Amino acid sequence: MNFSKVILIASGTLSLCIGILGIIVPGLPTTPFVLLTAGLYVKSSDKLYQKFIANRFIGLCISEFQTNKGMTKRTKLLAIGTMWGMITVSCLFFITPLALKLVVSIIGLIGSLVMGFIVPTISISNRNC
Repeated sequence: MNFSKVILIASGTLSLCIGILGIIVPGLPTTPFVLLTAGLYVKSSDKLYQKFIANRFIGLCISEFQTNKGMTKRTKLLAIGTMWGMITVSCLFFITPLALKLVVSIIGLIGSLVMGFIVPTISISNRNC
């Protein structure tokens, strides 16, 4: 195994750890780190990528996104709603400086716009995620 693959695997694993931490820590995003993990694993280790995709919680959503090249309207609304719920909780209970609350809110707005207008909306009757 060459050095670049080792770096990609280590980066993917670190990204996965941060993504998992984002499930627990309010305000820390999960989705970008999970997607980054998939990208790093696909470039470095087919075995790790296949294990990652086989995960019953995360893998199913990534596989569906890759297969269908987009998200359903319901999935988008659920993701945006969850994101804003966590942003609200973070800003009310965990973040004190007003400037940081503003930054978190602006990043949330950008994320909402990207998910709403850039990520393709698909229509699937038998969606899994």
